[in-house]
Amino acid sequence: MLPLPGLGVVVLAAGAGQRLQGWPKCLVQVNGQPLLQRLVTALQVLQPAQTVVVLGHHAERVARCCAHLPVHTVRHADPAVDQVASLRLGLGALDTAPVVLVALADQPLIDGADLLDLARAWCLRPAGTQVLQPQVQGQPGNPVILDAAVCQAILAGPDALGCKQWQAQHPAQVYRWPSDNTHFIMDIDTPQDLHTLQTRTGWTVDVPLEHE
Repeated sequence: MLPLPGLGVVVLAAGAGQRLQGWPKCLVQVNGQPLLQRLVTALQVLQPAQTVVVLGHHAERVARCCAHLPVHTVRHADPAVDQVASLRLGLGALDTAPVVLVALADQPLIDGADLLDLARAWCLRPAGTQVLQPQVQGQPGNPVILDAAVCQAILAGPDALGCKQWQAQHPAQVYRWPSDNTHFIMDIDTPQDLHTLQTRTGWTVDVPLEHE
């Protein structure tokens, strides 16, 4: 049996990469493969029923990366607004799903084993839990898992309501899953992050050379 039958996935890939001199973070290449492609490939271990990638800044370039991946893309017309709007757009583009995993496209260390651990934690979550977020070294991590009722509540709520805001309003329904896996809190924001990733892993890390 699948760990999360009927799973819907939203991948947030609309960022401008301002602290990377305007490079799209999700297209940073690790060992010759864009981060977005690495993530989508890793997600296949969960056999998602549907995966939506939310585009925004650098949409054309990111869409080209998605062309041969098992995903559906939606484009945020005003990605500079905030990440909440991108999340709501992605959730709205999903078909009905009993559970949704929301992932960031710039997490280089997330692999299939991490995702399976996350899925198992969801299956073993405390009764009444509607959101699961990994908690590592006191920091909230990603991806995050939501049940269908939370997704519906977010979409029915005001424009400023996203997952973080919902969690703040319903702390008793949130499971801060304790983990020592730092993969869940490693993302790419700055050139120093690229250097740290390369030093930590020994991987070849490259930024896109093409500018739009």
